[in-house]
Amino acid sequence: MLDSIIQITRRLHQRRFPKLLATLALTITGLPALSQEVAIKTNLLYDATATPNLGVEVGVGGKSTVNIVYGINPWKFSSPSHGERYAKHWVLMPEYRWWTCTRLNGHFFGVHAMGGQLNVSNVDIPVPGFFFSGVKLNKAVRDSRYQGAFAGAGFTYGYQYPLSRHWNLEGEIGVGYAHVWYDQYPCGDCGQKIRDGHANYLGVTKIGLSIMYVF
Repeated sequence: MLDSIIQITRRLHQRRFPKLLATLALTITGLPALSQEVAIKTNLLYDATATPNLGVEVGVGGKSTVNIVYGINPWKFSSPSHGERYAKHWVLMPEYRWWTCTRLNGHFFGVHAMGGQLNVSNVDIPVPGFFFSGVKLNKAVRDSRYQGAFAGAGFTYGYQYPLSRHWNLEGEIGVGYAHVWYDQYPCGDCGQKIRDGHANYLGVTKIGLSIMYVF
């Protein structure tokens, strides 16, 4: 199942998924006959890590919504003390949400999946969880470059607070499992592959403070 998620997300990314997501949002909001609430959002905490992201949430039932988020970090950074460093990645995260009162207002519980690719070197990753088998990537990426793919799933709790008629503030946290397939390289963009392997992670899989516009 995890391999299937990776293959699907790779195909979506190759087809320029960010443009597809934006087009989908505009199309849905242009169909008033659906009589469904639609919102677009960005996770401010994710933005703070220099990772632009866009989310779309659509009502699919009286107390149900579907949320999908795409984020991408293509940047490299350098400093005299640490040299070149980066945590390049992209991730696609779909989620089903059930609301305790009305959708897009108050408490919600969700089930999310995720898939993406990474290319990480010479950084510290303060992951709020632990790797229980395979290499401990949060520490290993300080000394080597790791490139590969990941997939996982988990559970979410969150809360949305209406700020005005069209603006909401959302807080959420999710916990779950992720599997990482990787190739290890000695440093940066240099050197031949040292080995390939995998790692298993259990812990926080998403955390967010999002500003959103509800159509």
